[in-house]
Amino acid sequence: MRAHLARVDAVIIQAAIAGALSFAHLHDLAEAAGQGGWKAWAYPVSVDLLLVAAWRRMRAQQRAGQPAGGARLWFLIALCASLGANVATAGLLDLDHVPAPLRVVVAGWPALAFFGGTLLAHEPRTSEKPAAPQSPEPNAEPISAPPAVDASPRDALPAPPPEPASDVVTAPAPTPAVALPPALVDRVQALAKEHRATTGLPADPDAVRARLGLPPSMTASVAAHL
Repeated sequence: MRAHLARVDAVIIQAAIAGALSFAHLHDLAEAAGQGGWKAWAYPVSVDLLLVAAWRRMRAQQRAGQPAGGARLWFLIALCASLGANVATAGLLDLDHVPAPLRVVVAGWPALAFFGGTLLAHEPRTSEKPAAPQSPEPNAEPISAPPAVDASPRDALPAPPPEPASDVVTAPAPTPAVALPPALVDRVQALAKEHRATTGLPADPDAVRARLGLPPSMTASVAAHL
């Protein structure tokens, strides 16, 4: 605990010394540039306040994840004003004969600082804590998820149309010829010769089969011996 307090005290002392030296340098430069009396004391206050305000706004915007380009620009302007005064009073500039451009810069600083401070003060405030998610109302009905749609290929493609019934009537298979006994074969051939001798035309197998009293299934067997 004591070590922590010692470190804090050292930082505060160092910041106080640096601030006092910078304050004195800005006062001396403003007084050398023609800003006497209370005005010379107001310049260092204006520069240091703009530096601190720009730094705080820049850090707040960075923690909130927002761009901090404007605050960074005014921080650099105030830093250049403070650093320039420190360098100018280090013996590199004759404070008894301050150049005219530097007098113009010192005289125009109040308007520039007022403009920068106004912009920093009127920037929208950033919230460092994220907004808590809103809880659903107790009486609100739960929203049901839509039914899952099965997008399988068998449902995406239409079923093929049924094939039309064929109008072609297939012929019945021919009845195989049955072997006839030799006596019946001789009788078939005799009737065929008789029919040829009488009409001069070959005998009809169906007619020969009918004369023999055979069933219709024997027509092929009779025709095989004609």
